[in-house]
Amino acid sequence: MNAPSRHFHRLAWAAVLLALVVIVFGGFVRLSNAGLSCPDWPTCYGKATWPTQDHEIAAANAGFERIVEVSKAWREQFHRHIAALLGLLVLTLALLAARKRKGGVVSVLAASALVGLSIPVYMGVGMAPNHELSVALWLAGELILLVQALRWSNVDAARLSTLLLMVIVFQAVLGMWTVIWLVKPVIVMAHLMGGLLTLSLLTWLAWKTTPWGPLVSAEAPRLRRLLWIGLVLLVVQIALGGWTSANYAALACGTDYPTCLGQWWPEQDYREAFILWRGIGVDYEGGVLDGPARVAIQMAHRLMAILVFGHLLMVAIRLLRSTGLRYSGGLLLVLLCAQVALGISNIVLGLPLWVAVAHNAGAALLLFTVVGLLARLRAPE
Repeated sequence: MNAPSRHFHRLAWAAVLLALVVIVFGGFVRLSNAGLSCPDWPTCYGKATWPTQDHEIAAANAGFERIVEVSKAWREQFHRHIAALLGLLVLTLALLAARKRKGGVVSVLAASALVGLSIPVYMGVGMAPNHELSVALWLAGELILLVQALRWSNVDAARLSTLLLMVIVFQAVLGMWTVIWLVKPVIVMAHLMGGLLTLSLLTWLAWKTTPWGPLVSAEAPRLRRLLWIGLVLLVVQIALGGWTSANYAALACGTDYPTCLGQWWPEQDYREAFILWRGIGVDYEGGVLDGPARVAIQMAHRLMAILVFGHLLMVAIRLLRSTGLRYSGGLLLVLLCAQVALGISNIVLGLPLWVAVAHNAGAALLLFTVVGLLARLRAPE
């Protein structure tokens, strides 16, 4: 993949770094129970920032059902602001990649304009809110991006950059649904996975357009197969972690480890635990599942962790034994062990906020490392 401009890879790396910040801060917002601290979207109690003055707080309390908690509201709205900044970076990448394509810049700008217009239409700025028209405008913008991504090749990063813009737009919609559907678990998990998909695509884009990126090794074909398997396992485990958090099941076993509620195999309700869609209109803050269902989620996350740890440990050892890949193997091993230690600490220490946020960050860094290795590893020509 050729970089469409001299500084393209630098901008891509800036986006990777910002994506990591957005993911970690988003975990902080979710884990500190601030996900519904702004009851509207994209504003916060009708403001671009959040209420801070006494008269603003009083007006917000009078106009909204949820009482203002300034200490939480700033977290949610600041997270939206840095996510919007990431969106602008991804838009810039898409424009740079599309500028040599016929009609490329016009199509990306037109799609972005349609998506941008859908927001005031949804909010009812200067008119009555029209959610149907807002959805139609958003879908039209996404469709333009999809058609162009399918038409273009990826030799100059045009396809991947356009797909990234599609993902970031859908990620914003998931953020809106998280609020209006009252932290519905399947939406919260999808929002987390969308953020990590954004990070993964940006990581791939950054490495593929970086001149000094490739890692050449005779072991590359076999290692890449193992890494792809590891990536699939890791994605499943992260999704289970997101489902655990979204259903408030992190302490379903109390502070027992490796046992759960004093038993090796306590009562569990897997059928109830993994119902993804439960309807709209329920406030899911604090969770709605009973004990056995939450235990089932926690136990599934623990068991999957063993499988992921075993496989990635094997991959790390093989990397350590391969010439030129020892640094990558050492990094993967350190991140893997740190992530396991943080996961156990979450349980035995009773879910301290900083440990839970670090565990979220560890998952993102593991994903970044595995995707980066897949992007860089190649066999000798």
